Formats: sequence, C-alpha cells, structure tokens
Amino acid sequence: MSGMLLSAIEYGEYISLIKFIPLVVLFLGWMPIIKWVYNDAEEVETNEVVWTSVIFATWAGCFILWLLIPVYIVGLVLYLMVNGISALAYIKHRNSLVLEYERILTPSHIIGLLSPSQKDKLESVKDFAFVTANGNDVHMPRPKTEEFFGYKAAYDLFSDAISKRAEIIVINPSQHEFSMKYLIDGTPVTQPSIDKESAGFVFDFLKELADLDAQERRKPQKGHFTTNKQGHKISWEIATAGSTAGEQVKLKMLIKEEITPLTKLGLSKDQYAKLESMQNVNNGVFLVTGPKKSGVTTTFYALLKNHDAFINSVETLEKNPTADLPNIQQHTFSLSDTGTTTFARKLLTLIRTAPDIIGVAGIEKNEGAQVCCRAEKEGVLLYVTLGAKTLMEALEKWVRLVKDKNLALDCLAGITCQTLIRKLCDECKQAYTPKKEIIQKFNLPADKAKVLYRPGKVIYDKHGKEMECDNCNGIGYFGRIGVYETVIVDQQLRDQLKKAKSFSEINSLLRKTKLRTLKEQILTKVLDGQTAINEMIRVLSNIASEGRRPVRKPPAPKKP
Repeated sequence: MSGMLLSAIEYGEYISLIKFIPLVVLFLGWMPIIKWVYNDAEEVETNEVVWTSVIFATWAGCFILWLLIPVYIVGLVLYLMVNGISALAYIKHRNSLVLEYERILTPSHIIGLLSPSQKDKLESVKDFAFVTANGNDVHMPRPKTEEFFGYKAAYDLFSDAISKRAEIIVINPSQHEFSMKYLIDGTPVTQPSIDKESAGFVFDFLKELADLDAQERRKPQKGHFTTNKQGHKISWEIATAGSTAGEQVKLKMLIKEEITPLTKLGLSKDQYAKLESMQNVNNGVFLVTGPKKSGVTTTFYALLKNHDAFINSVETLEKNPTADLPNIQQHTFSLSDTGTTTFARKLLTLIRTAPDIIGVAGIEKNEGAQVCCRAEKEGVLLYVTLGAKTLMEALEKWVRLVKDKNLALDCLAGITCQTLIRKLCDECKQAYTPKKEIIQKFNLPADKAKVLYRPGKVIYDKHGKEMECDNCNGIGYFGRIGVYETVIVDQQLRDQLKKAKSFSEINSLLRKTKLRTLKEQILTKVLDGQTAINEMIRVLSNIASEGRRPVRKPPAPKKP
C-alpha cells in the first residue's frame, strides 16, 4: 500500500494532508454512487449487474492510476473525467427508459433543484393520464415493454404539444423518419422529426387508446381518446391513412365552442354598433361569412346570443352544432335525415313553427337560399352562414344561390365577412422604426407608423443569457383576433345595389358607404401594435390566392 501512495508522499517521506484528504474523500465518496447505480438500474429494469460492474471497474481502475501517476494533479483530473464519463453514460441510458419527470441532470431537473416552483411543476406532470375511447384510464405499463415505449413516446408528444398550444398534430412519413407539424393559432409550425421506430410505438399505442385496429396500416381509420393533465381533460380525434411512403396520422384537439359576446370578437366601435343594431331588426337575412376555420361559428353564435331569448323565440338549424346555446332550441340536420328530407325542407318545417329568429348554418344549395328569402317575407330574422373570403365574394355567392338579384337584395339585412390574424406576443414583441419603403408600399400614415412591432427574435434573462419566451414558446405570436368587413343594408343602399349592372359597380357603391376592407382593418391592428406586417401579408396572400375569381355580371332579375 505504501508503494501505491507515492503520488501523495512528498520528498522527505511524509504524507501531504492537502493531497491525501481529497484522495480519501473521492475514494469513499464514489461508493454511494456505485450503490445508487445498482438500486436505480434495478428500479428502471435495466441490467443492474452489468452497469454496476462497469461503474465499479472504472472507479477502481481510475483510483489505481491516480495513485501510480507521479503527477498528482494529472491523476486527479483523469480520475474525475473518466468516472464522470462513465456516470453520465449510465444516466443517459436510464433517462431513455423513463418519463420526463423521472429524468435526472436534465436542464428541467437542474432548474427544479434550484427553483421550488419549477420542481412543483415537474412533479405535477405525474398527474398526466390517457383515457381510452371507452372511458378507461391507462396506467403506465411496465418498463422495457413495447407498451411502455408507446406510452412514453405518446406522453412526450402530447405534453409538448399541449404546452405549445397545438390544436392539430400532423405526422407524415418520409424516407428515413417521420416529419411532424403542429397547427398553432391556425398556422403550421414544423417540429423535430421522429424516427420510424418511435413513430410505430406511438401509432400502435394511440390506436389502442382509440379502439382502432393497430395492425391496419393502409385503410383509413378514425377514433377518439382523451388526455387528462392535472384535471384538465382534452378530447382528441385520431385519423390514420396509408400511403406509399407509410402511415399518416392526424391528431385534432376537439375544442367545444365557447359563447363569446360581441364585445370580445375584435370588432371596431362602428362595426360593433352596426351588429348591435340588429337587435332592433325584425326580419331579413343577415349573412355571417368567412373562410373555413376563421371563427364564423363564434360570430354566428354571438349574434344569436345578442338577442334576448326570453323575449324572442330563437332557434337554429345546424349540421354540426359545436356549442350548447342556453335558452335557444337547436335543431340538427344529420345523415339520417337525408333519406327522408332535405336541408331546405327541414328549414321550411322549422319556419312554419313561427320563431322570431333562426340561425341557419350551412346553406349550400339554391333551394335553401330561396326558402330563407321567403321566410323574410313572413317576418323572420335569419342569420345565415356562408363560406367566402371577402364580403364581395359572399354577396356574389348569395345572389347566385338565390338566382334572382332583386329577391336576394330585397331580403338582405346585412353582411359580415371575417378572417383571423395572429396577435403578437405581449411578452416578447419588439418595437422598430419602419423604413420609408415599407411606409410607402403599404400607404401607412407617417404620423402613426413611427413605431411598429414585430415578433421578438431573442429575449434575455437578467444575466444577459439568450432564452426562449415562456409565453409563446419562441413563436412570437400568442392567440388570434377577428378582423371584419361589415355592412348593414338599409332601403336606400338596397335600391342603389339593385340598380347596379355588375359586381364591380356594387363594390364601388359599398365603398362609398365607408366600408373598410379586410386589408384596411388589419392595417389598423398593425398600427395599434397588435400584429405585424408579415402576418398581414401572410393572411392577405392566403385570401388572394384562394379567392381569385373572375368578375361577372349578377343574374338578371326574374320577370314577373
């Protein structure tokens, strides 16, 4: 032993306490680590004998080398470095076998050790659970089984997606892996790809949750399941389909529509006044329009709830109600109705019960539009939804559905067309002075455009270190707001529109009523600092690319 302590003995045959004490401390201090590796490996069900042997052999070999190397500091560095590498190798291996909250020495774990609130947050992840289509809770499977790897990968996926506010998850196959995108605030955001093995485990696990055939890879399948995170339950729809490259999976969050009052829709003051005035209208057709997934249903329900359901008899006819409207009777047109009646006939039956107000969601054919026009003559106010990119497109579509310009305009009480834009994150948005070229290109008022805002590229903590915004997860936007074109059709405007010979002329007449286009409304949001110019360009380019249509003459009025 005396020969092995040469590196700790100074010339003159005495032991330096400065060198000897660290040697003893590190020698004894590694033993609890070896014991922990054995117990932990047994708990996570990996090979405890192999890993304990590796850690022990590394520790013993490094300690002997430290004693034999003449230069004390070199032996110390070697001892710490090699033993550290072996310990980290085990930690990386065991972290791959456990869920996120059980992983150690990760950034989240280290932050949790330093911050009690973060630690509590990580501990709360244990409350996450999956619920099958049949309503049964799924408990964590045994480690190292295929079910466990599926559970683990699915947990990682959904905990990440929910924290980033993803409403849709799309997973598509490629040659070597699966690409993944989240739909956040209506915009696809690319996520890190996942390998084929992990994707296979996830798909099989989710199919079992949704009571689908896990072995079926080609035929389309659709099902439902639920996630429960700290008591917050979210229903998901899973849709699978085969392709030549592999299986495609789409996961959609099923969000129940909330009843939003008119004051919360993002309307300007004059637009709110116009829609609020519909309380005093007794008959007519009001068109509630916009492209798909633009919040039309939210506005539709808000307009219906704007009327006092205790004073007025309010009913709806919908194909797929997305919310329960208190004190409003909601009728559904389902697939079972198609064999016995049509949407228009069911609407006509509803009109004969003499309600004061009817909400009609989903007019698609001429017959239904003409029934709405006849109902207006009987003193009924109808709110009718249509798919359209702009107010002018909505008006053109309505006239062509009715097939009679004068009849379509005679019953028309007003139109609103909308789209949604993303709002800048209030926590990280950055102010900047726009260039003159930008001001000129978008015809911005120079006095109001001295300072604009854009998504924050980088934010810093109190130590000056770059970090991702916790509020928007580095996207730069948080939430969406509606932007509207709105017009109320009074008798004077109606007479002028009926005299117009083309839709271009109709458009000119509407512009004279101080109708503000979607572009002008979005520019107002840009100047207010609610959104960015790039977001405006994105939204308007989508409207332009999907809404280009040749200008045509309206159908001539029918002769009496």
